Amino acid sequence: MIDPVLLRENPELIKRSQAARGESVELVDEALAADASRRQAITAFEQLRAEQNAFGKQVAKAPKDEKAGLVAEAQQLAVRVKEANQAAGEAGERFDQTVQRIGNVVIDGVPAGGEDDYVVLREVGGIPAFDFEPRDHLELGEMLDAIDMARGAKVSGARFDYLKGVGARLELALMNLGLDRALAAGFTPLITPTLVRPEIMQGTGFLGSHAEEVYYLPADELYLTGTSEVALAGYHSGEIIDLADGPLRYAGWSTCYRREAGSHGKDTRGIIRVHQFNKLEMFSYVHPDEAEAEHERLLGWQEGMLQDLGLSYRVIDTAAGDLGSSAARKYDVEAWVPTQQAYRELTSTSNCTTFQARRLDIRHRTESGKTAPVATLNGTLATTRWLVAILETHQQADGSVIVPEVLRPFLGGLDVLRPVA
Repeated sequence: MIDPVLLRENPELIKRSQAARGESVELVDEALAADASRRQAITAFEQLRAEQNAFGKQVAKAPKDEKAGLVAEAQQLAVRVKEANQAAGEAGERFDQTVQRIGNVVIDGVPAGGEDDYVVLREVGGIPAFDFEPRDHLELGEMLDAIDMARGAKVSGARFDYLKGVGARLELALMNLGLDRALAAGFTPLITPTLVRPEIMQGTGFLGSHAEEVYYLPADELYLTGTSEVALAGYHSGEIIDLADGPLRYAGWSTCYRREAGSHGKDTRGIIRVHQFNKLEMFSYVHPDEAEAEHERLLGWQEGMLQDLGLSYRVIDTAAGDLGSSAARKYDVEAWVPTQQAYRELTSTSNCTTFQARRLDIRHRTESGKTAPVATLNGTLATTRWLVAILETHQQADGSVIVPEVLRPFLGGLDVLRPVA
């Protein structure tokens, strides 16, 4: 949720942000009007309550012969106070419903526009060249007996898979490498719940434009998470946390679920776009003044992983219309996939400023002793999709795959994955 004070004092900034996102500018005026009604209703209630308190004292001091009439008046006043309180509550709900439709205010410099309007910040590593016709990751995975899509579909339907043998080991090696890097950077590991309550999913902003991607269990009123970011954001909901010693950093390891609604016919081959996958997610709670610096740190840890895995990649500054409601800025890191002759997103990192914290009521104590919302940031450090780039980039003519050196200690020293006869 955006800052109500910012809404009142600088609505033009929010309107520019909405325009950059390609979203309703008029919604800002609706929110302003709802805020004015809310504040007016609160003022009316507080005035009536003060009048009620003063009148109560008058009744207490009144002579017995006057009390009966005064008590009747007090009862009528109590009805008015109750009605005013209800009106204030309803006005507050209308304001919340309106303001929650406004996306986070984008940071200066974020490109305007939609999915195709990103800006490439840098490209790292040369494009892999082969003296043979490279195989795609699924063909390699089947030769290695590492990926079984057919049985995944038999058991669970389209876009499910089994990672098998060296495929399962490779994913666990990747996740453990990421976990080691996260521990070295001061992250506390968490294995998070993958079912969360509606208020937590709503608080992180995933029930807006991304709602169709989320699996919902109506009988239990629980949502399956598409990223451990949701559970990590909810971890300190309703709390005042201590940032005196710097950011609180967590690394969440979880299975993730996405419906992939609207993606029929897109990336249906292999494990690029599946309904279930594993992910190691970094999550930081920081002082708002530190958010942009922390964002760069998260990006640096991601790039370090890709470089050490020998992957060629680029970093893009995502356009405002492709941020999602919670992010004020998002960097995507896309690895080169040889058989697609294209960069494909492997990981992203988002600065959500105070947007999620306001919705989830996560605060820190300032030097003045008052509380204020924290900033939250997230970034993926390893996920199943990375296997696509690893297999295709490091393949050999005979279908074997060279294991990146940094992964070998997690595979018992295995340096080459070989086809199964």
